[in-house]
Amino acid sequence: MTELRTASMSPPWEGLEGRDRHAACLMAARAGERAALDVLVAELTPLVWHVARGNGLDRATAEDVVQTVWLALLRHLDRLSEPRALVSWLITTTKREASRTRRRGANQVELPDELADQLTNDDPPPDAKVLRDERDRQLWAAFHRLPPRCQELLRMTVLAGRVEYRAVAEALRMPHGSIGPTRGRCLSSLRTLYDGEAGR
Repeated sequence: MTELRTASMSPPWEGLEGRDRHAACLMAARAGERAALDVLVAELTPLVWHVARGNGLDRATAEDVVQTVWLALLRHLDRLSEPRALVSWLITTTKREASRTRRRGANQVELPDELADQLTNDDPPPDAKVLRDERDRQLWAAFHRLPPRCQELLRMTVLAGRVEYRAVAEALRMPHGSIGPTRGRCLSSLRTLYDGEAGR
């Protein structure tokens, strides 16, 4: 099909956004459009990565899970009954694979720099590793006290690295414009909870 497409024709997903764009890419990929699959991988891999890392996997293990999830999509490309539910399918599949992998002994996700930078401590470190481990323990304790919605949003927009807000909005069913302000409130709440943990 790709060979039949002339240079003047636009791909069917061009100009579409969110679920409609991903559904159009999925349908085109089913028809043999390699470029459509490339678009899905480029736009949704950060989301898959976030879910894997957010479920407690270290970097190397998360990379394996991401590859496994995309291979699973290729195997099930013709079996997804609702193309507009692709993001939900990817999230569910990644969570299941991450859970299976974690049960086999994967490590806790490392503290991202963006959160660590907010928690600077001017005290001279007697042992940098012990201090860092304690800080991370307190941060994760605070993180797990956040409402589930905040945890999910921060996993997508901080722990996952660069994830397009459009994909985050679709995955969380939130208005695109509310992602940034909500993220700011969640980070503020995390800081307050962390200060409480550190003061114990």
